[in-house]
Amino acid sequence: MEKTSIPNFSYTARNYSLLTKPGIIFGNIVTTAGGFALASKGAFNIWLFLATLLGIGLVIGSACVFNNYIDRHHDKKMSRTKNRPLVQGLISTKAALAFGIILGLMGTACLLLFTNILATALALLGFFVYVILYSFSKYFSVHGTLIGSVAGALPPTVGYCAVSAHFDLGALIFFMTMALWQMPHFFAIGIFQLEDYKAAGIPILPIKRGIRITKIQMAIYIVGFTTSAALLTFFNYTGYGFLIVSTVLGLCWLILGLQGFKATNDTLWARRMFKFSLIVIMGICIAIPFTVR
Repeated sequence: MEKTSIPNFSYTARNYSLLTKPGIIFGNIVTTAGGFALASKGAFNIWLFLATLLGIGLVIGSACVFNNYIDRHHDKKMSRTKNRPLVQGLISTKAALAFGIILGLMGTACLLLFTNILATALALLGFFVYVILYSFSKYFSVHGTLIGSVAGALPPTVGYCAVSAHFDLGALIFFMTMALWQMPHFFAIGIFQLEDYKAAGIPILPIKRGIRITKIQMAIYIVGFTTSAALLTFFNYTGYGFLIVSTVLGLCWLILGLQGFKATNDTLWARRMFKFSLIVIMGICIAIPFTVR
């Protein structure tokens, strides 16, 4: 019995961890760390940093569990999601909901105890936007992506406000920058996963308006993202090193985006856009602690 209990426990734990969408948690922790570093201005509190990352990570994990629950019937229609634990019946819906509630309560308590009310409120707002507004709106509105971008831009704002304890111009600019980044990032996913979204009946922009219109909007959002990031230097939150990094990355991303109008394989191009979007966001978040004023 002892020999089989360990693998069984490991298998169950893995399924529960998959419910939290670890990739999404990691991505949001990176941007949260960027927001935290931006507001720290060199006076870095490691314990507050770790508590913030733990708290927001738990809240995001909870939101993803509830999103998995809401999406479970549509997920079985998509090749990339049909093997998720709830779709396969590897975890019961009651157990998943209980797990999501526990994660949410733990994350909220962590933020409330170790950060401040504003950071906690923003984390809960992000939970609400993602679980309630985004999870349901994406099935009947092409603007679901925009709502999702708002949800994704709130964790980095939590990181900022965990330090500052108030929502100032720096928080607003960073929020806008993160939201603008997510639109072309999401659109790229929509293009290379187009058939899956069609199968699930999700009305994303490439389906409703066409890929060419989506490419135009991607280029516009990249310009907006690059401009918004530059405002951090313009308003003296970061130095010129950050301006150089963000501008170079933004221009490279824009050039790659414009190449899409001549692409013969939209799926391959969209995958490249998606991968480069990750380089962009990692690049600016890494640059912040070295260039913050």
